[in-house]
Amino acid sequence: MSVTTDPASPSPASPGVGAGSGSGPDDDRSLAGFGYPQELRRQMGRYASFAAGFSFISVLTTVFQFFSLGYSFGGPLFFWTWPAVFIGQLLVAACFAELAARYPISGAIYQWSSRLSGPVVGWFTGWVMVIGQVVVVAAAALALQVVLPAIWSGFQLIGGDPAPTTPTGAANAALLALGLLALTTVVNVLDNRVMSAVNRVGVTAEVIGALLIVLLLFTHAERGATVTFQTGGQGGPIGALLVGSFTAAYVLIGFDSAGEMSEETRDPRRTAPRTILGALAAAGTLGGLLLLGGLLAAPSLFDGRLAAEGLGYVLTSSLGDGVGKALLADVAVAIAVATLAIQTAGTRMLFSMARDGVLPCSARLAKVSPRTGMPFAPAVVVGVLAAALALLNLASPEAFVAIGTTCIAMLYLAYAGVTTPMLVRRLRGQWPPADASGGGDVDERGRPLFSLGRWGLPVNVLAVCYGLFMTVNLAWPRAGVYDPEGGHWYFQWFTVLFVGGVVVVGAVYRWRRGVASEAVRT
Repeated sequence: MSVTTDPASPSPASPGVGAGSGSGPDDDRSLAGFGYPQELRRQMGRYASFAAGFSFISVLTTVFQFFSLGYSFGGPLFFWTWPAVFIGQLLVAACFAELAARYPISGAIYQWSSRLSGPVVGWFTGWVMVIGQVVVVAAAALALQVVLPAIWSGFQLIGGDPAPTTPTGAANAALLALGLLALTTVVNVLDNRVMSAVNRVGVTAEVIGALLIVLLLFTHAERGATVTFQTGGQGGPIGALLVGSFTAAYVLIGFDSAGEMSEETRDPRRTAPRTILGALAAAGTLGGLLLLGGLLAAPSLFDGRLAAEGLGYVLTSSLGDGVGKALLADVAVAIAVATLAIQTAGTRMLFSMARDGVLPCSARLAKVSPRTGMPFAPAVVVGVLAAALALLNLASPEAFVAIGTTCIAMLYLAYAGVTTPMLVRRLRGQWPPADASGGGDVDERGRPLFSLGRWGLPVNVLAVCYGLFMTVNLAWPRAGVYDPEGGHWYFQWFTVLFVGGVVVVGAVYRWRRGVASEAVRT
C-alpha cells in the first residue's frame, strides 16, 4: 500500500534516498515500500524501544500526580479502577501490536488510521492525537510541583502553599514546568543517541525506584488489603469507579510510543509489538502495586492529607524525611524523562504528518537535520505549545485537573480513530491487510508477524467499546471535578470545549486547503 495523502498534498520523497546512519538494509527497504526515505537514524534497540513506551507511561510521574484525585473521590475503593482500566488498555495495546508489526512507521496513530480508513479519518485522528500529545507534555511538566517542593522548600519559588490545587502552588507549577520544557526541547534537538540514552538511564532509575518504593511501602503497611473495599470519597461506589478511574486512565496511556519510534528502531516489525505490550504490562503491574502500597502504608486514610498530598505524604510520613525525599528525587527524574519521551512522541507525529504535506508549514516541519538526524522544528513547536498550555495554571489551580483530563480524553479519542476502522476492516473480511511494503507476513527474522488470530475480533470489539466509554466518562462536565469552588464554568466544560475546538479548527483548515487546491487546479 502506498502512503495515503490528501489529493492536494505533495507526495513523500522518493524512496531509497537519504538513508540515515545506523539503519539496516532490510528496515530501509521496508520503509521505502511505504513511500518514505530513511531519514531518521535507526539506532534504537529493544530496550530503548521499551524505554520509549515505559517513559511515556511513567508510573512514578503519573501515579504521584493523580493519586490524590482518585482517592479524594473514591476513597480506598478507587484502587479497583486500576485493574479495570489496565485490562481495557491491554485490549487496545493488543490491537496496536498487530498494527505495529504491519506498519512500522513514525506517527503511528496517524499512519495506522490513514491506512485503515482513508485520508480524512486518518488526518483527524492524527490531528487530535498530536494536539493531545502537546497537552500531555504540559500536564507531565506540571507534575514537578507534586514532588520538588516536598524535597526542598526552595523549589517553591512563589511563596505560599505548595499544594497544586492552591493559587500559589498552581503558579509555581507553571514556572517549574517552563524550566523543564526548555530542557527537554534542547535534548530533543540534540541527537537521537542523546535522547535515547537519557530515556534508557531514566527508565532504569524509575524501575529501580518504583520497585524500592513498593518494597518499602509493603514493609511499612499499617493495615490489610481488605481496606480497598472501603468507600469514603466524595461519591458512592459508582462515582468512585467513574471519577476514580481518571488516575488509571491518565497513567496507562502512551504505550504506543514504541510504534511512534519505529523508524528509529532496529527490526521494528519484531521489536515494536513486543515493547508496546511489555511497556504497558510492566507499568500496569508496578502502578497497581504502588497504589496498593500507598493505601496500606498511609499513616491515616481519613485525616484529609492523603486526598490532598497523595503518595508524597505517604513516603515522607511513613519512611522518614531522608528516605522519603531521596525517593521523591527519583520521582522527579522520572517526571523529567516522561516529559522528554512524550515530547519526542509528539515531535514524531508532527514530523510524520508534515512529511505527507497535510499540516501548515509542512515543508519546514518535515525537515530532518543532516547533522543530528532529528526533526528540529517539530520539537520546538511541541515545546512552545506545551509551555503556553502550562501557563494556564497561572490563571487558576483548576487548570491542572482540566489539562490532565483533557489530554487523556484526546488520546482515547485518537485511539478510537484506530481501533474503530480496524474493527470495520475485520467485519468486512479485510484483515489482515495486504502488505505493500514488501515485508510479507514475517518479521525481520523470518518469523510470523504478531497476530491475535481468532481472538482478534472479540478483542477489537471490546477495545472499541472500552475506548468510547472512557472517552465519554473523561469528558463528562462534572462540576465537582472540574470546578469544585464554582464560578469557573469554562473549566467545567474545558474538555468538551477544547476537544470541540480542536475538531472545528481542523475542519476549517481542511476546508480552506480544499478551496485553495481547487483554485489552483482551475
